[in-house]
Formats: sequence, C-alpha cells, structure tokens
Amino acid sequence: MSSPPNHAHDHGPEPVFRLAGDRGLLVEFGTSIDPDLNRRTRSVAACLECRAVPGIMEIVPAYASFMIIYQPDLVNVHTLQEAVHECLDPAGHVLKDGGKVVDIPVCYSQDFGPDLPFVAQCNNLTLEEVIRIHTSGRYLIYMFGFAPGFPYLGGLDPRLHTPRLDTPRDRVEAGSVGIANNQTGIYPIASPGGWQIIGRTPLRLFTPEQADPVPLYRPGDQLRFVPISETEFHRLAREENHA
Repeated sequence: MSSPPNHAHDHGPEPVFRLAGDRGLLVEFGTSIDPDLNRRTRSVAACLECRAVPGIMEIVPAYASFMIIYQPDLVNVHTLQEAVHECLDPAGHVLKDGGKVVDIPVCYSQDFGPDLPFVAQCNNLTLEEVIRIHTSGRYLIYMFGFAPGFPYLGGLDPRLHTPRLDTPRDRVEAGSVGIANNQTGIYPIASPGGWQIIGRTPLRLFTPEQADPVPLYRPGDQLRFVPISETEFHRLAREENHA
C-alpha cells in the first residue's frame, strides 16, 4: 500500500503507507537510522497528534516510521492518509528546539558495569578510555522500545561498538547502561537483557505511579552520560528513593 497520488511536497521523503492488521496503519519515511529522517518522522507524528483526528487511538513513533492505531468504525485509511499529507508541510514547524540535553549520572565501577572489561578488551581500550569515550558523546533518543521508557540511542562512537552477550542475562538491574553493537541504552526497569552492561545510573527513569511515567526525557532529546563515584551513586540513590 503506497501513498495517495499527486501530493507535492519538497520538505523531505514522501511517506509510504502499509496496513498493519485491521486497525493499524504504518507510515514509513525510510529504512535507515538517520537523525534528519527521525526528526521528520517525529515532526509529522507530532503534527498529527495535535490535529486530534477522531478515531485515532494512538501514534507510536519509531526510527523512520510511526504506527497509527485507529478505530475503523470512526475513521478510514483514506482519511488517515490525507491527514498525514496535510501534516507534511507544517511539520518542520512543530519541533522547534530539537529537544533538550539531559545529563544522566552513571557509575562505571565494575560492580555496576560487569561487562566493562569485555568492552575494553574487545576494542583494545583501557577501562578509563571506554569511560572517557562513552561520556564524551551526546546521544539522540530515536525512540522508546523493548521496555517502558527504554531509550534507543544513536551516536555511539565506533570505537565502542561491541556485540551483544551470547546468552542474555535473566535479570539486568534497573538503571543499567549497556552497549549492543552500534547502540547504547539504559534499562529503566529490571528485566532480562543481552546488552553489555558498563555502568548504572541511580536515577529512577520509569515512575509508573506518576501521571508522566517517563519524566526525564522524550524521543528527540539527547542524553549525556556523566561519570560519578560509587559514593555519589549511593547518595543520589537515597535521594531518589525519598523523593
């Protein structure tokens, strides 16, 4: 299923539409992991969200696409396609600030980062070099996935690219910071996982008891990892628990 014809837009790639079951419509702008493509995807999704089209239940952005979950008795696919195309021109004006930069304190001790030595060995680096490289970048949040508030981050330095674990762990602690191939990310909740764990943040990233369960960041924001000591980790953890 492709785009309706004769919509002229010069602001980026035309979307391709694909049906996903009887109440899902996938809107694709490409297949690559690219910051500009992701920004366009989020812009159009945000514009569509603001329009509050009757029958749209949820809009779920990904790297270069978003899924529209809709009620077929209230809205049809053609109307949804038209609504998306109406958002293409003004989409560049929806996301103005490019997202905020959020500092995430991380303790890179081997108690909290059991795979730090392997990442260093795999890339012919010292432990200190791994930490320095990892904390020197800014990482764009492309999307949430896998677990509530799990940020899929782009921009990992190629010197840190490391394959996943051969056998995933049964439990990875909440706040664990990991590397998997060319990506880095944070586990907001304790869960099984196969990423190489290099540190942990004391921040509570997922707070289901609050109106906003992921209060610190959104797709489109950038994360910056800030190294802290174990003493500082435990102090911040106590503050988080009493907040």
